[in-house]
Amino acid sequence: MKKIQLCLMLLLGLATHSIAQQKVSDKAIIKTPGVHCEACKERIELYVARQYGVSAVKVDVKKKTTTVTWLTDRTNIEEVKTAIANIGYDADDVAAEETAYKRLPKACKKPDPVLADSAVKKN
Repeated sequence: MKKIQLCLMLLLGLATHSIAQQKVSDKAIIKTPGVHCEACKERIELYVARQYGVSAVKVDVKKKTTTVTWLTDRTNIEEVKTAIANIGYDADDVAAEETAYKRLPKACKKPDPVLADSAVKKN
C-alpha cells in the first residue's frame, strides 16, 4: 500500500512539475522591405527557423513582412531582427548588414535608383 501511495505522489509531482515548466512563446510581425521574390522568402525562412528559440517563421512577399514566433526564455525580438539583418535584409529598425547584402543574388537586391535613371535616359 505504501508503494502505491509513493508512486501516486511521484506521478503527481512530475505532472505538476511539467505543467509549471511550460514554454511561453511570443509572436511579432517584422517589416522586411527588402523581400522581393520567392528566393528572398526561402532564404529568410530557412535561416531564421534555424535560430535558437525560434519556433515558426512565415514571410509574406506581397506585404513585405515576416511573422516570427519564438520561445521567450530562449531568444527575443531583437535577436530575431539581428538574424534577419545578418543575411542581408532590413528588419524594422535594424539595417541589413552590408557584406551580407552584397552576397545576395542580384534578383534579391533593391534596384539602384541612379542606375535605373541612367537606363531610362538611354532608352
